[in-house]
Amino acid sequence: MARNVLIVLAHQSKSSFNAALKDAAVEVFKSQGCRVTVSDLYAMNFKATATPDDVIEPRDSENFQYGRETLLACQEGRLSGDILEEHRKVKAADLIIFQFPMYWFSVPAIMKGWIDRVLTQGFAFTLQSIYSNGVFKDKKAMLSLTTGASGAMFSPSGLNGDLNVTLWPLQNGVLNFCGFQVLAPQLSHSPGYCPPETRAHMLAAWRGRLQGVWMEEPLAFPSTELFDPQGGFVLREEVQAAQAGVKYGLSVGHHLGKPFPPDSQLKAGDRDRDHD
Repeated sequence: MARNVLIVLAHQSKSSFNAALKDAAVEVFKSQGCRVTVSDLYAMNFKATATPDDVIEPRDSENFQYGRETLLACQEGRLSGDILEEHRKVKAADLIIFQFPMYWFSVPAIMKGWIDRVLTQGFAFTLQSIYSNGVFKDKKAMLSLTTGASGAMFSPSGLNGDLNVTLWPLQNGVLNFCGFQVLAPQLSHSPGYCPPETRAHMLAAWRGRLQGVWMEEPLAFPSTELFDPQGGFVLREEVQAAQAGVKYGLSVGHHLGKPFPPDSQLKAGDRDRDHD
């Protein structure tokens, strides 16, 4: 059976390096026999703001609560058409790639709007189905991003700090939270300041990676089973005791006052492969 790939693209220009990365991915996946869908958010004029317009006939329009109203609307089929169309794409996808330029250490507003509006409660998560018990545990997802800064500037000793920390909210707080198997990010540093041959190398590396992407091991995150629901969802005492003699913490987000695990959100070799 053919695999389905969804690429969510957030760049205004069809001549951008982000567009070139998207085009390369489409080419490689189609050569593998995959079905590829692209949500080009700017071309779609995708609405970035989460507003009452996202719900048809809200239950309490005078005291509108977005989370509650969209949950009910999701259950009752009352979400706006553009959200339902993206839901359809996500449901069909075996792999979702988020392709974007880093804006202020995060995603562009239009992609944040996609996250806010499309990954609605009742569709992308429930109170019982999060993290390792998440709704999308049978799907893969990854970030493919460009930066204005060099890779060295995103190192633990660099001016911008450790990129593992920067990406934690997206990779853990969005993708892992929804249960996705999170693949290591694809990092294309400073393409706007690189010579053509370096950009060509980045695109070749991306194509090469995608040839074997289905075999990649996802990033590791602590399982929900390690946390005590009766104790405020903190790490169980026996887990903390077992970690006492370990040099590094469990993750960027659960470092236990210890050094962050090196490259905890970036697979070894990714940095060297994608820049410099």
